[in-house]
Amino acid sequence: MKRQTEAPSNYNYLEKMDVVDILNNINNEDQKVATSIQKAIPEIYQFLEVLIPRMRQGGRLFYIGAGTSGRLGIVDASECPPTFGVSDNVIIGIMAGGDSAMRKAVEFAEDNPSQAWLDLQKHQIDKADSIIGIAASGTTPYVVGGIQDARKFGLLTASICCNAKSPLSKASQYPIEVIVGPEFVTGSTRMKAGTAQKLILNMISTTIMIKMGRVRGNKMIDMQLTNNKLVDRGTLMVAEATGLDYQDAQTLLKSTGSVRAAIDKYKHE
Repeated sequence: MKRQTEAPSNYNYLEKMDVVDILNNINNEDQKVATSIQKAIPEIYQFLEVLIPRMRQGGRLFYIGAGTSGRLGIVDASECPPTFGVSDNVIIGIMAGGDSAMRKAVEFAEDNPSQAWLDLQKHQIDKADSIIGIAASGTTPYVVGGIQDARKFGLLTASICCNAKSPLSKASQYPIEVIVGPEFVTGSTRMKAGTAQKLILNMISTTIMIKMGRVRGNKMIDMQLTNNKLVDRGTLMVAEATGLDYQDAQTLLKSTGSVRAAIDKYKHE
């Protein structure tokens, strides 16, 4: 299989470039990412049209990946509870090598095609759940094997990769391919490919949360109030929605524990 992700960089002699040229050239390449994602919106939409009803009925979404792709999945999943107030059992990130691989690579962890399904089974996976396999190359055995097993057991499957017609795309029901082209540093898929994956995960999880009622207007009304900045943000949301002054809005927020509860209590008093 011809891998665009491994194609030679459009630039050479990087070590001889001035710093400003390195920065400008990386930025030139990064600007191609959003355009590439735009072409994949129909595929993302088709998947979400099937996924969202399943999640409304209590199904969960799992991300599986290795290396950069796995880390991006865990980051996106871990940000949903504080941002949208959902349980950490709604969107779950799993990566080859386990959580310790977030900080330090685990040698050959991604090469076992059976391990992802074993990892998923630790979460009592069932047919109501859905899986997205994330792999820039589209060939990672951990991810391809996990998607194949998940599909065999009747789960909804999708994938995100940056090569056309990859084994991962062929294994999944809803392949999302974003062809960003050669990396600035040849083969360094933490760059454009990683950026593309991050943006798509943002699109998927944010759309899910909006359609599950976790956003009102344009506000994160279920966000967790875990620090002073977020309490301040929540207070301003309550003040805007109710017309209360800042102090009264904060008192109401703290007494109810959430922006949603504060606004609803005020409107029903």
